[in-house]
Amino acid sequence: MTLLLFCLLFPLFGALILLFVPSWNYKLIRSVALYISLGTFLLSLLLWIQFDNSTGKFQFMQSFALVEHAAKQPEYSSLTFIIGIDGISLFFIILTTFLIPVCILVGWKSIIVYVKEYCIAFLVLESLMICFFSVLDLLLFYVFFESVLIPMFIIIGIWGSRERKIRAAYQFFLYTLFGSVLMLLAILLIYFQSGTTDLQILYTTLFSETREILLWLFFFASFAVKVPMVPVHIWLPEAHVEAPTAGSVILAGIMLKLGTYGFLRLSLPFFPYACIYFTPLIYTMSVIAIIYTSLTTLRQVDLKKIIAYSSVAHMNFITIGLFTLNTQGVEGSVMLMLSHGIVSPALFLLVGVLYDRHKTRLLRYYAGCGRTMPLFAIMFLFFTMANLSLPGTSSFIGEFLVLTGLFQTNTFVAVLATTGTILGAAYALWLCNRVIYGIGKVYYINCFSDLTRREFFMFLPFVILVLWMGLQPEPFLNSLHSSIGNVVNHPFWK
Repeated sequence: MTLLLFCLLFPLFGALILLFVPSWNYKLIRSVALYISLGTFLLSLLLWIQFDNSTGKFQFMQSFALVEHAAKQPEYSSLTFIIGIDGISLFFIILTTFLIPVCILVGWKSIIVYVKEYCIAFLVLESLMICFFSVLDLLLFYVFFESVLIPMFIIIGIWGSRERKIRAAYQFFLYTLFGSVLMLLAILLIYFQSGTTDLQILYTTLFSETREILLWLFFFASFAVKVPMVPVHIWLPEAHVEAPTAGSVILAGIMLKLGTYGFLRLSLPFFPYACIYFTPLIYTMSVIAIIYTSLTTLRQVDLKKIIAYSSVAHMNFITIGLFTLNTQGVEGSVMLMLSHGIVSPALFLLVGVLYDRHKTRLLRYYAGCGRTMPLFAIMFLFFTMANLSLPGTSSFIGEFLVLTGLFQTNTFVAVLATTGTILGAAYALWLCNRVIYGIGKVYYINCFSDLTRREFFMFLPFVILVLWMGLQPEPFLNSLHSSIGNVVNHPFWK
């Protein structure tokens, strides 16, 4: 059994243990879930330690034949469960295993109903996400791409914070599910042409230009909803607002990356001609999304919606970087995905801190938090600066590399995309000013407490990661370089 397979199965083992723990023993349930998730995180760090940066090949590979082909029909290949990671998927697995313990910690006091089911849902979701980022079979890629919707649907629908949580859960599920139907048709088309769903074989398979365009559109329909791109972004703010804090953390940190990871893992290497053909479409849709959602953020009054709409702008900036089709742009996009997976969850956690204390997320009720909650104010200011890509933070590295790659490809689009950074500074500083400074409102000034010890130590790893990626990005870029080189060094693009 490889280390990767053990990392994949360990959360499921934890979920199985929880089934036999009495439902009334909340402390034991939370402790088991936390220790299992922390153990999985340590296993993922071992993957990084043992990872070979010098090669772009898949490592820690393991395969199991699920369905053998019939003897009378040898033209149909077997369905094989193949897992393996390269430098790209490695960091998304580490990010997943880092955020799950945080999700369990953030619900330590606030989740008081169905605690066992809550912990099991996150452990199962962790295992499914690791499977998604490591599976090397196209059909199973689709299976895990869709299966992560089920735990998230349950998390929003059961532990959501407001009356519209059921509607938000269905909206989230149906938007993302319907967008993926075309992807399944595309996988069937690829299978009937090539006779296999093994990604490593399909990377060497050639498609006609017409078929490339058709297949690219089918995959795009699925990935665009997950990113999300305008106009199929409506589900995201609604899901964020209605989800519990832990749901928003995993949604912003991991699930928004499924679409951009899909572009990087499938669309770019499978359909090089179609990627060049549709690059103007991607640039146009992404620039519109960046400007539109940034302006929309300025008029929001709900704290979660402000961060949710800013996430749409950041994710579309990442999409632009992917389609620069050069090393700087793609590496910058991956760094920005990782940075967004740290900064955005931290901001949602900070909003959750306010919500736990006063049970409202409306901006008009908050002012002067710097006087009553100094530790909270420092954290909020720090992650706000990271969100607008202040030099020295992780987001700056990603945005700088994306813009460097984009200027080499299309200067006009680079200038338009930069307006998103300016608008981002506008809404981020405006939000920070409204929440931290000013005279405290009478609604809460006497009843708010600062960060607890548990909350402070929950934020500390986020601060360390943001500064580490911003000041010393070489360990991340070294692991990424060979794997991204396999994608961008396509002969068709030279």
